[in-house]
Amino acid sequence: MSAQDYAIVLAGHGSRDPNGVNEFMQLVDALKARAGDRPVAHGFLEFARPTIDEAVEQVIAAGAKTVVMVPGVLLAATHAKNDMPSELLALQQAHPGVDFHFGAALDLHPRLLALCRQRIVEAEAASPQTVSRNDACLVVVGRGTSDPDANSEISKLARMLEEGLGFAASFVCYSGTAKPLVADGLRAAAMLGYRRIVVLPYFLFDGVLVKRIYGAAADLAARHPEIEVLSAGYLGPDAQVAEVFLERAQQGVEGRAAMNCALCKYRVQIVGFEQQVGEPQRGHHGKVRGLLEREPTANQPPAWKRYTPHPIEAESMRIIDEGRDWSAFPAEQRTALMRLVHTTGDFNSVDDLFFSAGACETGMRALLRCRRVVTDVTMVETGLKREVLRQLEVETWCGVHDEETRLLAEASGLTRSAAGIRRAWQKFGNDCVVAIGDAPTAIREVVRLVRDHGWRPQLVVGLPVGFVGTRECKEELRALLQVPRITNRGTRGGSPWAATVVNALMIDAIEHVHHQQQQQQREA
Repeated sequence: MSAQDYAIVLAGHGSRDPNGVNEFMQLVDALKARAGDRPVAHGFLEFARPTIDEAVEQVIAAGAKTVVMVPGVLLAATHAKNDMPSELLALQQAHPGVDFHFGAALDLHPRLLALCRQRIVEAEAASPQTVSRNDACLVVVGRGTSDPDANSEISKLARMLEEGLGFAASFVCYSGTAKPLVADGLRAAAMLGYRRIVVLPYFLFDGVLVKRIYGAAADLAARHPEIEVLSAGYLGPDAQVAEVFLERAQQGVEGRAAMNCALCKYRVQIVGFEQQVGEPQRGHHGKVRGLLEREPTANQPPAWKRYTPHPIEAESMRIIDEGRDWSAFPAEQRTALMRLVHTTGDFNSVDDLFFSAGACETGMRALLRCRRVVTDVTMVETGLKREVLRQLEVETWCGVHDEETRLLAEASGLTRSAAGIRRAWQKFGNDCVVAIGDAPTAIREVVRLVRDHGWRPQLVVGLPVGFVGTRECKEELRALLQVPRITNRGTRGGSPWAATVVNALMIDAIEHVHHQQQQQQREA
């Protein structure tokens, strides 16, 4: 292979659905057929094999000195911006003699717009009814990501197809992560009053999500027999898709890979995503890399690493355990209570603690399920154990210093801590654990949102310190029967207290999973 030539590695996501993997392989064959003598390999981020690093090793072993990795995804979101570049960086370090390049995602290429038109026309032609597009609504369904820039491309696609094809209206929904979700979006589209709805999944391949879209379309048709609901095909392993991938590979090698950087949340401060500017590139797919093709014994989850305290911490906990009779306290509360003694250096600090029924168990399970902790101030966030957060994959969020929080606080007459709590309610809904260690106003906002707006966070830890409103807000929280809660009486508390309680719940969660795994192994 000449030094001016290059090998192409098509980096796919991978799927649990064999249909999706098979169609990806068909696309790889189409790509090879059009690449001439240029080597083409493929790899997957998740579930299927070969993995991306195995694909790169393959072309390097065949003599490639220049390799371009092309994301086998439609839109540039987390996979194309973080996961795949992180793979590429690791490969560059492992193979310093190889020249690596990265191509752009497919995005809204004119060939793909034409292919969308073809899928829509095919769906219309299969119908026995003749309906003018002036009386039809186009619903474009995207994958849905955590990247607003990628999600907005679906809206752009819908508008371009609406105007280009003459639909009376268009509507956008998503199969996951972003809103509205498919079923909600289709219901909303049905209310617009058009005779026909054409559902277009903007997806490359078949899979679990595409089947979900078609299922939702069928459900809508059954509920609304007065509306004709047509399900258009997804893009599939079409020759036009292969041509775009070849173009992206060429652009990548030539340094012309155009990414959607102007509104990229990792490069500039985008409203609502300011904290992610400069976030390091790291993959999140390691646990399912090649999962579906591993040996059967490897399908078992890895042994859970138990929490191992520092020797000084362990000795402190031994002294605390022996320093008081803990038998009067329920077993599920003892980790939090003993760690609060460790934090405060005071055996009497736990006498005023209040746990609502099942609060510890509920909080522990919420951390395993929701994996998100909202705090009123950064001191609580900082006090959470990094190693434990990483093991449980728990995210933390504190909005007290965000620009939107400042604007909300000024416009609504709130403290920033209270405004941050209101934003957490808006952003995350019920799927969070709330830990308040500083601001009585934050607790008051929690109480108001729970009572007046039906907010139901999984657990509220309210342990602020101070003399202004502190006693009163804790009593309000204690009386708030709608949510599990942990608080105390009086003026004592603070950010270390709130962080300690959450740390204790996370440690208990780790022990809970470890115990379950041991029990499963014994039963096996």
